[in-house]
Amino acid sequence: MRTRYDPLNDFLFYKIMGEKGDEIQLLGFLNAVLGKTGNDCFTSVKIIENKTFIAKAAGEKTSVLDVRAILQDTSRINIEVQLRNQHNMDKRGLFYWSKEYTENLAAGQDYIELPNVISINIVNFDFPNTNNFHSCFHLREDTEHEIILTYALEIHYLNMVKYRKLEKKLKDPLNRWLAWFDAGSPPELVTEVVKMDAAIQAANERMMNVTDDKEARRIYWRHQMALSDRTGEINYARSEGRAEGQKYILELLEQGLSIEEIKQRL
Repeated sequence: MRTRYDPLNDFLFYKIMGEKGDEIQLLGFLNAVLGKTGNDCFTSVKIIENKTFIAKAAGEKTSVLDVRAILQDTSRINIEVQLRNQHNMDKRGLFYWSKEYTENLAAGQDYIELPNVISINIVNFDFPNTNNFHSCFHLREDTEHEIILTYALEIHYLNMVKYRKLEKKLKDPLNRWLAWFDAGSPPELVTEVVKMDAAIQAANERMMNVTDDKEARRIYWRHQMALSDRTGEINYARSEGRAEGQKYILELLEQGLSIEEIKQRL
């Protein structure tokens, strides 16, 4: 049985969504998040590759995921994945939005030339404090909520914790995407959403192509090991008193062994 990799691993998510050639799956995901259907769907997107991210990933240094793109209506897109709650996601999300918004105004340009920026944050913890797994924020007037100051700011949060608690409504494209993103989804559910959605199928094929490469798998597992406080791999190695525990576990992970299988070997 083929190993199921985590699409929300920062390195793997970037490889699936953030490089030229990933337009089909990125468009599918963006249309799902933005609620575009039928003739309203965006049909083209320009991906802005982040070569710095890949260089840092290959060098095994800490890096920040940054999937960036420009839609056909000139709106700029920034997608971030945050797996651990550092209790700063409100300001962090605003910072990512502001960085994308302000860096595009050159000296002497009119403010009217600033683009609309859509920031999408996929979080693996319970934020924000809303009822729905998908939240979208704009600048609205306090008492007349229907009045939006500007559409230049649009910040989305996709809350994986809330999503996992809900019934999966696979007729909804965003539900399908989050089912595929969730590493804990049952294999039969993953198979179903891949069959239902051509863009998810493209993402799934891209993930398999990337993880067929030994060096890419090594980088992937390095990034997974960086989340060891969540998964317990490194802590387990330390508890066993192995000086080379982390290296040994990494080698076994690269071979495709599960955490339980690794524990049996230690």
